[in-house]
Amino acid sequence: MGEAATAPAAVRATIGDSEFDRDTAVTRRAPGVYDIDLSAGWTIISAVNGGYLLAVLGRALADALPHDDPFTISAHYLTASQPGPAVIRTDTVRTGRTLSTGQASLFQYDEEGAEVERIRVLASYGNLDTLPDDVRTTAKPPAFPPMDQCFGPQDGPAPVSGSSAIADRLMLKLDPSTLGWALGAPSGKGEMRSWFGLADGRDADPLSLLLAVDALPPTAFEIGLKGWVPTVELTVHVRARPAPGPLRVSITTRNLAGGFLEEDAEVWDSADRLVAQSRQLARARLS
Repeated sequence: MGEAATAPAAVRATIGDSEFDRDTAVTRRAPGVYDIDLSAGWTIISAVNGGYLLAVLGRALADALPHDDPFTISAHYLTASQPGPAVIRTDTVRTGRTLSTGQASLFQYDEEGAEVERIRVLASYGNLDTLPDDVRTTAKPPAFPPMDQCFGPQDGPAPVSGSSAIADRLMLKLDPSTLGWALGAPSGKGEMRSWFGLADGRDADPLSLLLAVDALPPTAFEIGLKGWVPTVELTVHVRARPAPGPLRVSITTRNLAGGFLEEDAEVWDSADRLVAQSRQLARARLS
């Protein structure tokens, strides 16, 4: 693994004092009911990013449940969320000594004032710090160039097609071998790999891992498709609390059929530990 650059210490945000923390903060209105103003800073084109939404719901569940850390969270995206006011309603399904399970839904209002459910999740929470250290795995960290040999949105001569406000809040440095789509020559392999962090230097935690799995350009771009690739369902497994430093994210797609594709993601920390995994089903525009 190459040496990774990090933000200067004087400008680094900390966990709890970052734009990500402020923009995912929820206000408890009543037991199990939370208000939030979804920030336009985490949009792709005009829609709010699915990973940011998952982190918002994840924060509400962390407050509602007796455990703090998401172990597994599955989300169904029902309608596209827009920046602006939203309400989250949570329900505790079960509580135990080591795991608690809850569900949550995020709602907004349409132009006629009718309430619309945007996203619904079911999640189990625990305490990552109490997990045993025993690791038996055949998984290996992704191999790609050091950060100074990778490229982000700011390295292009012009904004990349499909770029958006969220790009300004992320530190993305993509593996050049997965950037053929940006040059008009997609590889056809359905792979995307990148260094990942928050632009203000905040280190990763379990909630920001929910963002990391859905923050890279779609693998569909490397297959040769263009345009928005909306998420239908996303499941994330958080395996460990990440060490300080940038993350490495690797996403692959093996099957596009019937206008839908899967994206399998792995997130590795600076200590070469697999800290999160995910799978999502997304809709691809074929024309």
